[in-house]
Amino acid sequence: MATPIEDLALLSNCRTAALVSREGDVEWLCLPRLDSASVFAALLGDTDDGSWRLRPSETDAWTERRYDGDTFVLVTRWETPTGVAEVHDFMPVGSDQQAAIDRTDLVRRVVGISGTVDFDVDLRLRFDYARALPWVRQTGSKADPELIAMAGPDAVALRGVRLHPEGHQHHGSVRVSAGQQVDLTLTWFPSFRPTPGPLDVDRALSETRHWWQSWADRIEHQGEYRPQVVRSLLVLRALTNHDTGGIAAAATTSLPEDIGGVRNWDYRFVWLRDAALTLEALLAHGFLKLAEHWRTWLLRAVAGDPADLQIMYGLAGERNLPERELPQLGGYAGSRPVRIGNGAALQYQADVVGEVIVTLSAGREAGLTESAFSWPLEKHLVQYAAEQFERPDNGIWEIRGEPRHFTHSRVMMWATFDRAVRAVEQHGLAGPVERWRELRQRARDEIDSRGVSNGHFVQYYGTDEVDASLLLLPQVGYCAPDDPRMLATVQRIEQTLIRDGLVLRYRTDTGVDGLPGGEHPFLACSFWLVEQYATTGRTADAEALMGRLSSFANDLGLLSEEYDPVGNQQVGNFPQAFSHLALVRAADALCGSGRQPR
Repeated sequence: MATPIEDLALLSNCRTAALVSREGDVEWLCLPRLDSASVFAALLGDTDDGSWRLRPSETDAWTERRYDGDTFVLVTRWETPTGVAEVHDFMPVGSDQQAAIDRTDLVRRVVGISGTVDFDVDLRLRFDYARALPWVRQTGSKADPELIAMAGPDAVALRGVRLHPEGHQHHGSVRVSAGQQVDLTLTWFPSFRPTPGPLDVDRALSETRHWWQSWADRIEHQGEYRPQVVRSLLVLRALTNHDTGGIAAAATTSLPEDIGGVRNWDYRFVWLRDAALTLEALLAHGFLKLAEHWRTWLLRAVAGDPADLQIMYGLAGERNLPERELPQLGGYAGSRPVRIGNGAALQYQADVVGEVIVTLSAGREAGLTESAFSWPLEKHLVQYAAEQFERPDNGIWEIRGEPRHFTHSRVMMWATFDRAVRAVEQHGLAGPVERWRELRQRARDEIDSRGVSNGHFVQYYGTDEVDASLLLLPQVGYCAPDDPRMLATVQRIEQTLIRDGLVLRYRTDTGVDGLPGGEHPFLACSFWLVEQYATTGRTADAEALMGRLSSFANDLGLLSEEYDPVGNQQVGNFPQAFSHLALVRAADALCGSGRQPR
């Protein structure tokens, strides 16, 4: 049986991430980077696709878990008939950029609290998405056990417990009594390099705690939902690569939007839109340095001809992200295919340039100074948008059906020229401002005439359907939240897109996305409605919806992409940046700090 998504915990070193189940299994880990091939992929199949179990031998052990303060140090407490013990799981994080090249560590410290507790260890290493069984050998001593496994370019060293082979898996046991501790460490390293030395776990744990907590202590937010805001911003930081500045959309691939369905996508890449929105959330809470880091990433990623602009890139700006299927993996709860790479990278989505320009404009307003290349980059992107003015696109939801003139995309086109004009008028930067003013007005005239039907904004030109992305129009300043057309749009969304009290992205049964099957409510859309309610005086509605949405987070404050209100379960890739950044904006709006357009 598949582990419920809400039972997963995130560990991060800001380069990759591990997902640990409530039962003590590491079910997902790609090394050394978030978008590298997996070592543990049980989440997308079964335990034989790679997993690392560490839990008490007693079958009736009771457990609870928490993060150690505002960190990603996971503390799982186990109570058994013979005693109480804790497992402290973490991935060391720090500023040493060379560390990611030399090694990546995952630590599982077992701490005795009272009595005596025996733990079972079950290790199944499967490299390259379970396509490669490693060559394994014992290299340590009885006092200092060590197991080395390697396949192709990858190798890992497991230390701290003596493991015994049984087929293609290894078993061992750990006993701790009150006051004792045992450190189990898994260290990835390039197979063509010497095995790294043992980790100083005490030092690594202290540095990791301090790194996360000191980062969280800088967060500026004083509303009712501060704990949720802090955890959400921590998730966004965890998805931001420490070295490159690239911001991943999620930590996983192929967790389904519909259990058993085919809407299973790889989200371990940098969507310009998602990254831009993430940066705005971080900017709004005082993290200007991250914006500068991402702007440098953006310059590298889009360097060259603007006509070659992609909607997404690899974590270091890679362009080649071919989508392919992995038939050897059975999929989460049988949801196939499992995909790596993402074919949407080659789509044209007209809103993307607007998202980037709006974010760079927000950085400028927040005090981010121009670099030698930042404004020339923006001008090239604005010119690219002008050249694509008439072109239909695949929209914010990356439809795989017929390209159309989506109203949200057209509004983001308007925002591109609006922010370019502001850069000249308010910040004295040089550019063809008359041309940009003309295009801004042309976009507005077109949207006002073709993007409105029966008094409300529409999903795309020529339809009467609505789309949750229309809730973003006030956020970019295209219209006021209480514009009559916006209020009519909200009413129409409430009539046609709300299911079980949550907002769908759009009606999939219209065939607009070109895909079979349906999906569950996309959490970000409901958070957008919270913001819309809050900024138009519907405070009770905003608070009620915000309270319900917040209850969907798991016990550690983590949210996936979507939620199944009938099955009461999270679905989609996890944890999802879009969900968490939308939560932050909604919380800001509720406490009055998010009323200004982006």
